[in-house]
Amino acid sequence: MIYGIRTVLRYCLGRDIAGRHMAVYPDDTFIVSYPRSGNTWTRFLVANLLHPDEPVTFENIERIIPDSEAQSNRFLRSLPKPRLIKSHEYFHPRFRKVIYIVRDPRDVALSYYNFQRKYRQIEDGYPISQYALDFVKGQRGLGDWGTWSEHVNSWISTRRGQPEFLLLRYEDMMTDTGRELAKLAWFLGFEPTPTLLASTVERSSANRLRELERTQGKEWVSTKDRRNDIPFIGAATSGGWKKKLPANAAATIEKAWGPLMQTLGYGLTTGARPEFDLPRMESSPDLHPTFHGESSG
Repeated sequence: MIYGIRTVLRYCLGRDIAGRHMAVYPDDTFIVSYPRSGNTWTRFLVANLLHPDEPVTFENIERIIPDSEAQSNRFLRSLPKPRLIKSHEYFHPRFRKVIYIVRDPRDVALSYYNFQRKYRQIEDGYPISQYALDFVKGQRGLGDWGTWSEHVNSWISTRRGQPEFLLLRYEDMMTDTGRELAKLAWFLGFEPTPTLLASTVERSSANRLRELERTQGKEWVSTKDRRNDIPFIGAATSGGWKKKLPANAAATIEKAWGPLMQTLGYGLTTGARPEFDLPRMESSPDLHPTFHGESSG
């Protein structure tokens, strides 16, 4: 009884978090990824694409494309439809139209390591090799979304071949942002001009987002009251793990998820022994071996 009253009160006050149990409407579109896989950048790309005459900033991004893990049910219900919503949820059958971004888990691990330092969830000196083990096991607060492989498999193995599912690789988006953005626009139902694509890419650049974080980060819901010396907007590169991730840490990730990584086009190149003895985790047997930024539909 008391729990029910508290739940209703939090909803009425807008203090609950919508998350997995948000109200979903048939015309919703979700931008989904495992955390630290390029979701924020994609949000800005889509927002700037759809609102070329309105400067998109951290001050209005939650109104244009809200984060369901940071906003209340009441807030999300108040938004005009059709809605575009950011989510980090693993597969949910109520999410019908989905843009899914996947990123090399070795780069994800590095980015998540810095993110958890920024959020004061781990100390600065925490060993990165130990963190790689935490990462593959879903420990130290990493289990809320499932592990990287569980999250990726949950979406790809259930939605492959469906027209309302678009898979984009972060690495392909980095290599040719305009091309991948055009795919995304077509998925949303319109054909952008080359001029609009170019201006959208420029307005969504990592440098601009870092400047927005510098000037607005103290008020944005995702960075408010967090460490200022570690940026939320990272280096925006692919393959950084090759220089920054110890070989044994990369090997730990590869041993855990090698088949799925190869399925998605991420080569296993370290040749090192993992820091810890882990059982091999096989990818879903029905995954197709070539995704590379194409719509599964």
